[in-house]
Amino acid sequence: MTQHRIHRLATRLANQIAAGEVVERPASVIKEAIENSLDAGATRVDIELESGGVQLMRVRDNGEGISAEDLTLALARHATSKIDSIDDLEAVGTLGFRGEALASIASVSRLSLTSNASDQGVEGRIAQSEGRDMTVSVSPASHPRGTTLEVRDLFYNTPARRKFLRTEKTELGHIDEVFKRQALARSDVAFSLRHNGKTLHSLKAANNQAERERRIATVCGSAFMEQSVALTREAGGLSLYGWVGLPTFSRSQADLQYFFVNGRVIRDKLVTHAIKQAYRDVLFHGRHPAYVLFLEVDPAVVDVNVHPTKHEVRFREGREVHSFIFSTLHRALGDLRPGDGAATSDTAAVNEPGGVAWPTTPQQAPMGLSMPAGGHWQPEVQAGTSDISALTRLYSSSASNRGGQSATAMAAPGPGDDESEVPPLGFALAQLHGVFILSENVEGLVLVDMHAAHERITYERLKRMRDDSGIRTQPLLVPQTITLSSREVAAAVEMSQALLALGLVLDATGDEQLVIREVPIALIGGAIDALVRDVLSDMMTFGTSDRIAAHEDELLSTMACHGSVRANRRLTVPEMNALLRDMEMTERSGQCNHGRPTWVQLGMQDLDKLFLRGR
Repeated sequence: MTQHRIHRLATRLANQIAAGEVVERPASVIKEAIENSLDAGATRVDIELESGGVQLMRVRDNGEGISAEDLTLALARHATSKIDSIDDLEAVGTLGFRGEALASIASVSRLSLTSNASDQGVEGRIAQSEGRDMTVSVSPASHPRGTTLEVRDLFYNTPARRKFLRTEKTELGHIDEVFKRQALARSDVAFSLRHNGKTLHSLKAANNQAERERRIATVCGSAFMEQSVALTREAGGLSLYGWVGLPTFSRSQADLQYFFVNGRVIRDKLVTHAIKQAYRDVLFHGRHPAYVLFLEVDPAVVDVNVHPTKHEVRFREGREVHSFIFSTLHRALGDLRPGDGAATSDTAAVNEPGGVAWPTTPQQAPMGLSMPAGGHWQPEVQAGTSDISALTRLYSSSASNRGGQSATAMAAPGPGDDESEVPPLGFALAQLHGVFILSENVEGLVLVDMHAAHERITYERLKRMRDDSGIRTQPLLVPQTITLSSREVAAAVEMSQALLALGLVLDATGDEQLVIREVPIALIGGAIDALVRDVLSDMMTFGTSDRIAAHEDELLSTMACHGSVRANRRLTVPEMNALLRDMEMTERSGQCNHGRPTWVQLGMQDLDKLFLRGR
């Protein structure tokens, strides 16, 4: 084998190697170009493409422009106007900072950069370069204030790279996604996108909240805005705002998820984990949430110099960021109620023909139930017990089976014709096949899955009881020894207090051994060693773990399922109305414990369409 001497790479070869990291496809060029435009203070960015960007990409902005003296240097590697020192690198406030994008692009294309930094006249300069020899020529050119980057024949001098490009449609799709991300990140900037002479997008700058929401609806679809909830929160130097889709607006793929840190779109496993954890209790298995979220932090506490494409970041205090994102979304999803708020109407039922007078005072409470503040019923649970059957008495104590009827019809209840007095889920009309409740509200008809709704109510109450009493633990009769890596054992020792808060008492008996001495009661008899490994993995990666809570929640969910009213149980109208009122006051009542919807709304327009009315 011949031994080669160490030597310095040629400039062209070094730039093409760098291009392999920065320029993956035409969309990579568009991303870098738009970021440069935004860093230059542009308020408008126009993009023109031919053949999916392979033949031509032209990005024009009205930013501050590049002076004639700096134009040649702009195409040199490791040349930038955005940072000067290591202190700047540790608190990057711009989207770009590496100073290698333009040089990398120029090494694999025919590039021209036209710019004018003057407010007076249209006299600018154009710098041209080809990847063949990397020489730069500069000449006068007419151009208003701002910059135009033109890239032709991408990868013309690297045939192997060009072979990896996909069809025109596929490459255009990637560019369209980059365009959408930048348009969401900067709603205050006007954007346009043209392909082969056809305008695909033309977005005006948004100057107020209504226009920002219109930008979101244009990019993500009107259905997302109609089925999402806005949130905003600030705490501990962190600010999070944006929109999260309702659990019922879940997706089969993770294709409508946009998260921005200081205006930079990122893909981060810590962020993804926090959001996924917040949706865990309400999302159907295999579905993905939709969201557009913006996190603002001090640039000094987030490292953006992690990956060449700057898609990944590293937070200095990852655990705090994870907790902040999770708690904000968890609270926002938990606060959702039918009609965008808790019911405000009186929860007392009305005596009706054929019905039962529902108890309206504490003295009339059924056995095992009590009336707390707010006027709704909850089970009386003795210390150390969990009387699940009490949870069902509210809806089943007066019910009797009525066979031979497909629907139990009742007189429509209600306090009057005043719409302001009608609660979000309305008043019960009938029960269909012992499975569904039919209710009338201001919008029209509400259909409720009786078992699914009661299951969520019971589940939330059981969780609340668990949380109020804390995690109950029990020492193992025979402590269990598990073998781990030295890194995992060290982490367990370091995070012993955090593990104790989860109900785990672990002792290190060697560099690669732990002894499990105490665990939550709910985990007795389960695969404790596997759970401990998973918890440690989460703690090491995200600084937190919800696996024990998730395991307990699974048990509570099963208990709630068995403790809820079953199908084919006939309920009276007061009992149905009591269930509706509890749904309006229960967190996450829009979905059952398995993520399925508990109710649907059919408006009058929907009903008219079914019968072809108005045509």
